[in-house]
Amino acid sequence: MPKLSNRPSLNVVKEGSGPIIVLSHALGCNLHMWDEVALILKDDFTVVRYDHRNHGASDFTTTPFSIDDMADDVAALISDLGSDPVFFVGLSLGGMVAQSLAARFPDLVRACVIANSAEYYDDAVKKMWADRIDTVKCSGVSAISGMAIERWFTQEYLLSENPVSKARVAGIKNELDSFDPQAYVLSCTAVARIDCREGNKKILTPTLVLFGTKDQATPPALSEAIHKSIPGAELAHINAAHLSAVEMPVEFSNIVLTFLRSKG
Repeated sequence: MPKLSNRPSLNVVKEGSGPIIVLSHALGCNLHMWDEVALILKDDFTVVRYDHRNHGASDFTTTPFSIDDMADDVAALISDLGSDPVFFVGLSLGGMVAQSLAARFPDLVRACVIANSAEYYDDAVKKMWADRIDTVKCSGVSAISGMAIERWFTQEYLLSENPVSKARVAGIKNELDSFDPQAYVLSCTAVARIDCREGNKKILTPTLVLFGTKDQATPPALSEAIHKSIPGAELAHINAAHLSAVEMPVEFSNIVLTFLRSKG
């Protein structure tokens, strides 16, 4: 288990050259979720990937935390880079962090992409998260990993015989199956309590909201709500499920590049 810390130390990978772009991954994944996207983006950017607290090789905390706390973690990381404001791309949990970061630390973010995410969950969805937490407490993360994978990828992708696709899915499922239950429960609790509705009204950072047309985990309506709440935000879609950056890395990267280049 990673060491305990009041201010978690984040595992970071930095590669490429040019303006800095920070990639923030989904719940239950790690920075390797971005491997293929990073390979594309590093020709134009210095790509910084990190593991959220309680994920991957970052520090493990045993006390409850919020999405704002996770945004504070990455705000400290960006400040430590000592650079101009960064481009920020977050998917799912990472997109929640992006919303908090852009609302609360506008001087750190030059433009952001919020992909396959949500700004708030109603009571029905909160009940779903509570049920998932109870299952993990009783039986571990492996008890929900199969269900998660079914929601994160399209059936076409899951049934593909492409060895690269099969390896991606296997790697993410293995990560879930080996996830520390307490770390996962604390992270799920933070996600379930997300409420960026008021903060989003204050975001002035150029923002692209990207949704997957086949996303079951965060359906398009949730992205549309984010788009409506952030002044001047743009909206785009990709023909993929929840982990769109994994399922369609080239298409995802092209959408991100087109948006960021338009913002200088």
